[in-house]
Amino acid sequence: MLGVSSNLCLNSYLAATHQSNGRCRATVRASNRIEMEIGGLDSNGREFKNADEMWREEVGDSQKKHDWYRNGVGYWQGVDASVDGVLGGYGHVNEPDIKASEAFLNTLFTELVPNAGRNQHLVALDCGSGIGRVTKNLLIRYFNEVDLLEPVSHFLEAARENLAPENLSVSEEHKAVNFYCTPLQEFTPDSGRYDVIWVQWCIGHLADDDFVSFFKRAKAGLKPGGFFVLKENLAKSGFVLDNEDKSITRSDLYFKELFSQCGLNVYKLKDQKGFPDELFAVRMYALTTDTLKKVGGSRPKRKLNRPAVIK
Repeated sequence: MLGVSSNLCLNSYLAATHQSNGRCRATVRASNRIEMEIGGLDSNGREFKNADEMWREEVGDSQKKHDWYRNGVGYWQGVDASVDGVLGGYGHVNEPDIKASEAFLNTLFTELVPNAGRNQHLVALDCGSGIGRVTKNLLIRYFNEVDLLEPVSHFLEAARENLAPENLSVSEEHKAVNFYCTPLQEFTPDSGRYDVIWVQWCIGHLADDDFVSFFKRAKAGLKPGGFFVLKENLAKSGFVLDNEDKSITRSDLYFKELFSQCGLNVYKLKDQKGFPDELFAVRMYALTTDTLKKVGGSRPKRKLNRPAVIK
């Protein structure tokens, strides 16, 4: 899944057993590692008392962490560079995925981008771009420039071909510009380059500390008023570890604890509809670096440090 598509399928054992009435509490250690005090499972049905137990076992020292990321990339290096390949054999979910993402993006453009992006030169970063599926079907129609970030080299080469001008149905003012063959945990964006950073079906490959570090670095890559969109699988509770592709599916509460540590605010969220029942639930999060609020149903206003008017 690293840099491409999450293992979308939730097997019947996990669907039947991954329920929890426990509460989730996060504590920050001196190492800035987050301890999620709630149980989870791996794809073989093994139970963990909490996320900290799982992370100690999986990435508890430098060699284990190196192996975690190497094995994640290695899994996807054996996958065909096609829509069906990057979607784990569920190529038919491409259409409802793009449709829901576009509706979400349109809402965000209306509410967060001046003039809904009209007459502006907009730039996006597609994280975990894979073969350029999201860029080609969505982002390149809304942004003048799109950069792609993908650690699996044969996926990125397929993206170059898929996004060549002769293979696109957009004007010359819309193009894929940079193709970075780099994993998320090692990437630092150019300062202030992006209006939107899109992160889909790849963040589950990052350990919690690297998740937080990535978003903290990536915030500097946003233009003033820019935002993230994170689209990811959702566990019902706690987490589910995939032993095969070395990824973790987090719960909503788990995500929100991590967002807090990143200094990010959830501006809006939306659940994906129209996927087969056997798959994980999927949720889209719009994340901002400052607190936004709606005023009287109009476009949201950014909270500014201005003196109040005494009436």
